[in-house]
Amino acid sequence: MNQKEIKELIELLVDNDITEFELERGDVKVHVKRGNSAAPVVQVAPAVSAIQPVAVAMPQAAPPAGAAAPASPASAAKAPAEEAAPDADLFIVKSPIVGTYYEAPSPGTPPFVKVGETVKEGQVLCIIEAMKLMNEIEAEVSGVLAKMFVSNGNPVEYGMPLFGIRKQ
Repeated sequence: MNQKEIKELIELLVDNDITEFELERGDVKVHVKRGNSAAPVVQVAPAVSAIQPVAVAMPQAAPPAGAAAPASPASAAKAPAEEAAPDADLFIVKSPIVGTYYEAPSPGTPPFVKVGETVKEGQVLCIIEAMKLMNEIEAEVSGVLAKMFVSNGNPVEYGMPLFGIRKQ
């Protein structure tokens, strides 16, 4: 295997977002592994065993954490309708930034709010840590905290629902 073939192989792996690949051809063994850095690591060494067939499996995109398993079309159509009815009257507090969600001011202390409690406009609901800064997220409306969408210590994205408040 020459340098041009190795370069083409690396480009193919980068284009298809393959993070690890191993190939044995004759007395040559090629192992390509990409980590957090953009530059792939290539190891070329003489093979120890005889030629073995190589199967390349394209990686499948994993469903996001907390995603529901695929459902039948009938249940998929029914589920959103059932969920939308009780939550239709909720005011959704969304994350204004990307960061890590914390329900309490410090470890070991009680959370700012719990489901079922009455909250007032301006009351601190949680903290989102972003770039080592603690950002207090306040209630935008008064009402009863009906739903918490995120659990303590989990990452949150911009616009992600955090709380559902039933206005009073």
